[in-house]
Amino acid sequence: MGSLQFLLICAVIQSIPFLSLAVPSPDSAYPSAYGDGSGTCVGVSDPKLQHITREVYDNGCIFDITHKFTPHTPVGISNEGIGQFLTLLFSMKNGSLYNYSELRLPAHAGTHVDAPGHMYENYFEEGYDVDTLDLKVLNGPALLVDVPRDQNITAKVMKSLNIPKGVKRVLFRTLNTDRGLMYNKAFDTSYVGFMKDGAQWLVDNTDVKLVGTDYLSVAAFDDLIPAHLVFLKSREIILVEGLKLDDVKAGIYSVHCLPLRLVGAEGSPIRCILIK
Repeated sequence: MGSLQFLLICAVIQSIPFLSLAVPSPDSAYPSAYGDGSGTCVGVSDPKLQHITREVYDNGCIFDITHKFTPHTPVGISNEGIGQFLTLLFSMKNGSLYNYSELRLPAHAGTHVDAPGHMYENYFEEGYDVDTLDLKVLNGPALLVDVPRDQNITAKVMKSLNIPKGVKRVLFRTLNTDRGLMYNKAFDTSYVGFMKDGAQWLVDNTDVKLVGTDYLSVAAFDDLIPAHLVFLKSREIILVEGLKLDDVKAGIYSVHCLPLRLVGAEGSPIRCILIK
């Protein structure tokens, strides 16, 4: 054996042990899914494998402001929540080679977005669905504000918030968050929302194009249709509803919201995060 061949073989042998040491760091996208470096694999029962659910990421720099979907997730057309929304059509426990689920979900349940066609039939017929929403509006600098807790969002309340000109995205935290309404499966008509005059004041006196609120409807129940019509008339303002604003300080963030590309749909579940 030549000296060059010998050196190559030694180099290969020395590199082999390092393959078993490639353990994902805690910051990996799936930190618990690739074993612990001892030869375990995904799908193998191992007490060391634990799923991780988080609300805050990167040491408090990223906040998930999307509510989880469960059978108790509230929806405006029921007092029983959305019910079963996932069906496991093929199961590895039952002999399938893979797990395969079917998703059935109301378009306006949990954290979601409204398209102009939600309240305007002509917009719906003309195709103003969630796939036409401007992602530039749904992503960018945003202001999280605390609304006075004892009233709906009227023109007077809007004026008192002193939202500066130039601010294009505002998330309104209200008594709904304090009451934990999004955690109750029954639809609660006593939630806080925009009155028609509050919506009109925002349209006439601010540059806001993204309105985010913390219950299923941006509009108060007493002005459910009129306030929606004010917001959606121009097709320039996007409404994101049912945000999870618990334990996030008021202030300036970068918001990132992405709806599903549901062609023909007037609403969609949406994933939203805030970044400091």
